[in-house]
Amino acid sequence: MDELLNEIRVVYPDAEINAVIAAIPDHARGFSCAVRYNHSEELFLELGADIVMPRFPIHHDVHTEIPSAPYAYALRDLVRQLSDVLPDVFRGLTYYFDPSESLKPRFYRLYKVESTVYLFLLKIDLVFRHFQGEIVEAATNDVTPAFRTRHLFIESEFIPLEAVMWELGKARAFKVKQLISDTWIGETGRGYLLHGIWMDNDLSKFFSKIILPEGVRTYPFYPLFCKYKTVCAEAVPPGMERRKRILPLLHRAISFLSPEMERIQNALKESSFSETMPEFIELRDRVPASWKEILKGVSMRSYLNDRDMKEYALETDDSAS
Repeated sequence: MDELLNEIRVVYPDAEINAVIAAIPDHARGFSCAVRYNHSEELFLELGADIVMPRFPIHHDVHTEIPSAPYAYALRDLVRQLSDVLPDVFRGLTYYFDPSESLKPRFYRLYKVESTVYLFLLKIDLVFRHFQGEIVEAATNDVTPAFRTRHLFIESEFIPLEAVMWELGKARAFKVKQLISDTWIGETGRGYLLHGIWMDNDLSKFFSKIILPEGVRTYPFYPLFCKYKTVCAEAVPPGMERRKRILPLLHRAISFLSPEMERIQNALKESSFSETMPEFIELRDRVPASWKEILKGVSMRSYLNDRDMKEYALETDDSAS
């Protein structure tokens, strides 16, 4: 993403990978999956069947917009597996290669609500995490390991757009609709320990908690969050049905929050988010009750995995596929 332009560029769509996705049958069911977060708050899908993550080249010149042949071949293999396991997640998506993050392939789809266009963006993390799979073939200095796993680490989000740039009938860039002027608050520490302070996390809590039923705790899942200097929505589970439910909610929330954004930002510059903030209480009380019904069945359960490490399970009232 070009931070100066607040723009997401579609660098290189791979025709063969997109042909694999286009061939997913409408009636394909696949396997169930569950939404989880690990101890580092990273989102992953616990799949109903094993996949084998192929070996991928580690090094890529960011100025080269076309992936290498070994990379493309490995990703085609992975997409074929995922199309069988999660057909409802990948059906209708378009893949493109981003040279700035070669180990995070991207898949997208455009949606329109009234006059606003939204980008659904799904990213897959190809990096191996210890205890998250079984290594089939070891890594080298040049390639990642091949490993068998049921854990697919992802990012799955809806982003409001200002415009879509087209070229020869194909989307080439998405300009994000910026709703937040600046999330920078200041700095803390000194010398080598100096670091910046942003209000992104507090904004995410503010946006999410005004639409969640009171008393519901969903950490580390925030259905609405601050990213790209706008209001985005976490689309999990990432299947079509969940997307259809969360997108209208995001659209209404943006219409509701936009006129109040300056007031919200000013309040969070003065103090960290709290559910006792007057601005939060006033806005939460104005949110229609019907909006909260959409997330009524959402809850978070923490547990220890088989390595005695803390994980979180997101539970919803709809299926994960």
